[in-house]
Amino acid sequence: MPALASHRKPRTLVRSTGPAVGLTTAALASVTLLSTQSALAAPAPRPSIEDVQKKVDDLYRQAGTATQQYNQAKEATAKQRSTVDTLLDDVARRTEKLNEARRTLGTYAAAQYRGGALAPTATFFLADDPQSFFDQTHLMDRMTERQTRAVSDFRTQQAKASEQRAEAVVSLETLTESQATLRTSKQNVQTKLSEARGLLSKLTAEEKARLAELERKKEAEAKRKAAELAKKQAAAKAEADREAEEAEEAAKESGSGTGTGTGSGTGTGSGTDTSASTKAEKVMAFARAQVGKPYVWGATGPSSYDCSGLTQAAWKAAGVDIPRTTWDQVNVGTRIATADLQPGDLVFFYDDISHVGIYKGDGMMIHAPKPGANVREESIYYMPIYGSVRPG
Repeated sequence: MPALASHRKPRTLVRSTGPAVGLTTAALASVTLLSTQSALAAPAPRPSIEDVQKKVDDLYRQAGTATQQYNQAKEATAKQRSTVDTLLDDVARRTEKLNEARRTLGTYAAAQYRGGALAPTATFFLADDPQSFFDQTHLMDRMTERQTRAVSDFRTQQAKASEQRAEAVVSLETLTESQATLRTSKQNVQTKLSEARGLLSKLTAEEKARLAELERKKEAEAKRKAAELAKKQAAAKAEADREAEEAEEAAKESGSGTGTGTGSGTGTGSGTDTSASTKAEKVMAFARAQVGKPYVWGATGPSSYDCSGLTQAAWKAAGVDIPRTTWDQVNVGTRIATADLQPGDLVFFYDDISHVGIYKGDGMMIHAPKPGANVREESIYYMPIYGSVRPG
């Protein structure tokens, strides 16, 4: 029997270009991936030594600012703790007075109970809140004068105790906030110093040598400016001395024939100048004695200092109390122009007033510079000057 013919239409084979497109796409993806990996693998360019120096200096400045915030928070915490302790002592004393008044009321109530007084009166005396019974005037008629005073004293002590407890609660909350600020400021200082140390630790020996050379150039330029200031100040002093001498000679000539009238003209000014000069000498003597001691942020001596801790201690040695932080010290005393600086004056630095030093003369100062450094003499032009004051 002949085979039956197939009624299916023969399938036409169509050549597909799909695989070629897929291969091309895969190849492009591979090239892109390799390019991306190569880009990621390429090391980032190392910062220049100048950039490192600028970054490190900026981190130390930020650490200085955080140190002043820490000092401020520490001072506020100590002050608030003292306030809280005083309030708690007051609350304890007030509570004892309240208990005494309560015991007095209890004595009266017990006496009335034994004497057969009406029960509401005893309830009144023993109640935690006598005010609600106080409004009942018929009970007042049964009170003696002493009982009335006892109730009044109880109410007074109760109100004051409640008020002082509320004050103590607020002060404790403020103390908690101050302690939190203290912890945050401390962490900020440590973070900035850690970043600075991290940058320096990554430098090669050659880079460290270049950085040291940049520092030497910076110091040399600062000393040059200090020398210029010293020269100007010396010239100004010489001119002032010459004018004073001429004025003195003129006074002698004009008063040579009278024999009187010149004995009392200089006493007050001379005494004031001498007092200021004596204080400045004490400040400088103290500051010189601290040279070589380490900078430690938050320290106020005697073995280590931060910048404002040193200035505060130096002026205290001269009998003058100044605030703890640079932000408060800058507002103490008289503002002085840089050209008019005298030994003992305080010179402040940076726009945020985060550093301070003690002017020594000739454009130089004694200051506690930064972590890792000791108290030393340095040009006031080593950092950007904000302004200067003369305490006392």
